[in-house]
Amino acid sequence: MSGHSKFANIKHKKEKNDAAKGKIFTIIGREIAVAVKEGGPDPSNNFKLATVIAKAKANNMPNDTIERGIKKAAGDVGNVNYEYMTYEGYGPNGIAIIVDTLTDNKNRTAANVRSAFTKGQGNIGTPGCVSFMFDKKGQIIIDKEECDMDADDLMMTALDAGAEDFNEEEDSFEILTDPDGFEDVRKALEEAGIPMMSAEVTMIPQNYVALTDETAVKNLQRTLDMLEDDDDVQAVYHNWDE
Repeated sequence: MSGHSKFANIKHKKEKNDAAKGKIFTIIGREIAVAVKEGGPDPSNNFKLATVIAKAKANNMPNDTIERGIKKAAGDVGNVNYEYMTYEGYGPNGIAIIVDTLTDNKNRTAANVRSAFTKGQGNIGTPGCVSFMFDKKGQIIIDKEECDMDADDLMMTALDAGAEDFNEEEDSFEILTDPDGFEDVRKALEEAGIPMMSAEVTMIPQNYVALTDETAVKNLQRTLDMLEDDDDVQAVYHNWDE
């Protein structure tokens, strides 16, 4: 990740307004419901649920809200009809974009995602057309201002727990893991009392693309904003070097 800090993006997300935070909680609530339906309400026996809980905690979702969501989902399993759908495509200048959605209406979601691409002068491609440009990794971001542990000690704690890589940026630390080892590393950091700004399994671009044309930047931002505002969209990954 040399020279490319994720902290600015994470910090920007943390500083969004209450409406955006409400959307994040709604997104995580849906993910909890699906995870409970698929694997039961016990995170120790349900890796997907444990991962969603980690994401919830990193987004400052209160523990009682998490527990209520799990209990509600456990008692309402038959009524959970959300389905995961992933869309891949291109923004201006060939920027690669992956959109993860969780929806109860595939037609609505497909139309909204297609509209977001079109209005930003991009287009949806076929499955797999850009995902090969990304690596699926567990990613943990730690704010230096909130972490009392020495960088070397933090790195050893992460590596000993199974992390693959440790990067130090100007204002943050980034820990990367194999997706299957993510929960072990996250749990080790939690037990060590290390605060995490972000902890999730994500898609990391292998290379980043810079945009210098102002119109292209505006068009791409329009697509990303429309996707961000869509309640069915869970996550958006791209290789734009912001």
